[in-house]
Amino acid sequence: MTTGKNCGELQVALDIIVGKWKPIILFHLMENEKLRFSELQRAIPEITKKMLTSQLRELEYNDIVHRKVYQQVPPKVEYSMSPYGHGLKPLLVSMRSWGTEHLEHLEKLYGKDNEEQKEQI
Repeated sequence: MTTGKNCGELQVALDIIVGKWKPIILFHLMENEKLRFSELQRAIPEITKKMLTSQLRELEYNDIVHRKVYQQVPPKVEYSMSPYGHGLKPLLVSMRSWGTEHLEHLEKLYGKDNEEQKEQI
């Protein structure tokens, strides 16, 4: 049996990647070697500039994302996965695969009208 004490490491990992936007940001950075802020905004149109900035700062603080600032006018900033952050790739790929399987499972369970049923809950 797992004790609460052993879940601390899991909580630390979840704190870093949990949220609506972090996995999406990380997946875009994983699929592209580097992206500028504006490219991330275009890739995730639903995210606000403030939220994207906040999420990138948290990921940078945890050394998951590397931020490179070019000293030029206009300023240029690029984001990429840090060498340490690349360790999350297998997890992100597994999460995407599980998500695909889960959507298929829900479709089998509830049919194509699953979105309407989910909204009623």
